[in-house]
Amino acid sequence: MGKTYWILVTTQENLDITRARGFSMQGVDTKNRKKAVRMGPEDRVLYYISDKKGFAATATVTSDSFEDEERIWKHHREKEVFPHRVEIDADVVLDQSEYVDGYQVGPTLEYVKKWPPHLWPHAFYGMLHIIPQRDFNFVEAELRRAGGVEPPAPPVEDMEPVIKQPREIVAIANLSNENGSSLSSKKFPVASKSKKSSHRRRTQKRR
Repeated sequence: MGKTYWILVTTQENLDITRARGFSMQGVDTKNRKKAVRMGPEDRVLYYISDKKGFAATATVTSDSFEDEERIWKHHREKEVFPHRVEIDADVVLDQSEYVDGYQVGPTLEYVKKWPPHLWPHAFYGMLHIIPQRDFNFVEAELRRAGGVEPPAPPVEDMEPVIKQPREIVAIANLSNENGSSLSSKKFPVASKSKKSSHRRRTQKRR
């Protein structure tokens, strides 16, 4: 199964909690359980901060989804503990002053095209959304540029390229000495026939 690309919508307060914990785990609320249980290793997560209207970070999921009732993040509903969780590794994390402006980037995303441009924030109602890979890669590139983070190095090929050697035409001649001896091989240059000499021979035959 291929990786899935997610936008996770959270608040600055809860992002700070995730940051303080070393970006090691992320919880999802009970309303998004059906989506959260689909998260798995190698999925990518893009963080959108709703109260700042900015994109702040990306991470890679490193575990299957699991449930835990430990209270970590804040919510206006006391019973909400974001129980659907995955382990993560941070990829790009920006300081608040470096966030990529949602008003500049948001309306250009393929995911928000079903909404009028001025209503693009409506696309991010709810905590968890599946987005196209193209959108994810575009925003992550903007995050790297804003934070001065170098793009990841391309994978190194394990095998060295095979260099083909030019072929050589070798003519084998049966060279016998007086005693009826052996075969020997010689390399001959391959030349094209002369069209002029061929024409002369045909002319002479007619005469």
